[in-house]
Amino acid sequence: MEYQYPIDYNWSTDEIIDVVKFFEAIEKAYEKGIEREEVMKAYRRFKEIVPSKAEEKTICGEFEEMSGYSSYRTIQKAKEAVAGDKIIMK
Repeated sequence: MEYQYPIDYNWSTDEIIDVVKFFEAIEKAYEKGIEREEVMKAYRRFKEIVPSKAEEKTICGEFEEMSGYSSYRTIQKAKEAVAGDKIIMK
């Protein structure tokens, strides 16, 4: 994919890496599937960095606009799933 991840340059290097890992987990859900716990772990870390719902919506909206992958729908599906499930998005 040829796009950039939406990042805030006020974040630390570790925070940027973890946000990128979250978006990579979303990509993985669309491209080949991902274990529920893996995507939820990445999301929990993402929420530590981006606790504001408004900021989350903005960042995830930018990512969806660039990639076509919905973070929101992926996380909703993961929340509805049970431990051990694989999340596969279409």
